[in-house]
Amino acid sequence: MDFELAVIGGGMVGAATAALAARSGFEVALVEAHRPAQFDPDQPYDLRVSALSPGSRAILQEAGAWRLVERQRYAPYHRMHVEEEQGRGSIDFDADRFGWSELGFIVENQLTQWALWQSLEAGGQAELFASQKLDRIERRKAGVEVHLRDGSRFSAALAIGADGAASRVRRFCDTDPARWDYNQKGLVAHVDTAQQNDGIAWQRFLDTGPLAFLPLSDGRSSIVWTLPLALAEQMLELDDDAFLAELNAVAGDAFGEIQASSARAAFPLRMQLADRYVDDGIVLLGDAAHVVHPMAGQGVNLGLLDAAALIETLIRGRQRGLAPNHSAPLRRFERWRKSDNALMAGGIHAIKQLYALPAGPLGLIRRFGAGLVNRAWPVKERFLVHAAGQHADAPQIARGSRLKDISA
Repeated sequence: MDFELAVIGGGMVGAATAALAARSGFEVALVEAHRPAQFDPDQPYDLRVSALSPGSRAILQEAGAWRLVERQRYAPYHRMHVEEEQGRGSIDFDADRFGWSELGFIVENQLTQWALWQSLEAGGQAELFASQKLDRIERRKAGVEVHLRDGSRFSAALAIGADGAASRVRRFCDTDPARWDYNQKGLVAHVDTAQQNDGIAWQRFLDTGPLAFLPLSDGRSSIVWTLPLALAEQMLELDDDAFLAELNAVAGDAFGEIQASSARAAFPLRMQLADRYVDDGIVLLGDAAHVVHPMAGQGVNLGLLDAAALIETLIRGRQRGLAPNHSAPLRRFERWRKSDNALMAGGIHAIKQLYALPAGPLGLIRRFGAGLVNRAWPVKERFLVHAAGQHADAPQIARGSRLKDISA
C-alpha cells in the first residue's frame, strides 16, 4: 500500500480526520478539490459559521488547529435561549450551571478548515493532493486503489469519504441514503443590532421556522432564518430596508432594533441518513453519512465526533495488530456512530416537527413541552451534555484525552 488511509474531502471533517490520523502515526493521503484560501482576519466575516461544541474544540486541539483559531477570531457563547414566538414556552441553558466557562464557540467554517490545513502542512506527516478531484475507487485484494481525474492513482488500505452531502465516495458503496426534504431554506446573514450580542445563542420558533441569532466576535450576530422555499427567495430579493423591516417584525427585542445587514444567502435544508457507514474498504464520515437540520447546530459537531471515533477505533485495532481495513473494528465504529448520530438526528427532527404544529389548541402541546423541559433539570442536562460531545459514549478525544495517551 502507498498509504494506510486515503481521506477524500478536505473540508472541516476530512481535514480533521487526516490531521488526527497523521498525528497518530498513520500514513495518510488527503484529496481535496479546492485548497482553502489564506485566512485574513481583516476580511469580512464569512456567511457560513458553525457553533462548535466543547467536544469539537477538544478534537480540534488534538488536531493542532484550535490554537490557530484562537489567534484569529471566534466568539464563545455562555448562554442559550430558545423561545416560541411571543416569548412563550422558553428554554434556557447556562454554562455556569454545568461548571463550564462556555457552551460553545461560533467560528467561520473557512477559518476552521484553514487552521486544519495549516496544521497538516506544518506537520508534514500527510501527503496532500490539493486541487485534485476523485475519479473513482477500485477495490483491490489488500485495500483500494484511488484514481484521480488528472490520471494519477495510489493505493490505500482504507478510503475515508468525508466529501459532503453529495459524496462521490458514497457512490462506490452499497448504501442508499434515506432523505427527508423539509422544503425550506436557511437564510444566513450578519446583522448589527442596537445592543451587542455578548455571548448568547438565541433562537425563536416562528410559524415559518426557527430564527437564530449567534454571536460574532465583533458584537454582531450571525442569523440563520429557516423559511419556506418561496419565502426565502422573496427575502433574498428584497432591498436592505425592506429585509430589515421583515426581520425586525419577527425577531422581538432580544438585542434591540436590527439596524443593518450584510449580504444574504440561502441554502436548502434536509435530513439525509445513510443506512451503512462501512462498505468493503470504505468508510463514510460527516455529511457523507448523515445530514441533519441546522436548528441545533450539530452538523459539524457530529462529523468531528465521527472523525475522532474513527481514529480511536483504528488506534485500538493497530494495538491488536489489525490492518486499518479490518472489518471487525470498522463494524464496531459503524454501530457506535450510527446509533449516536441517529439519536441526535431523530431528536432534532422531532423538535422541528413539534414546533411545526399550528397555532391554536395544538400550539399548547409545544408550549407545554418546552415549559416541562425548562423545569426538568435532568432532561436539560442530558441534552446539553450530549450536544456538547461530553456524554459517556463520546470519543475520548472529545472528552479531553490526548492522542498520545490513547496510542500508548
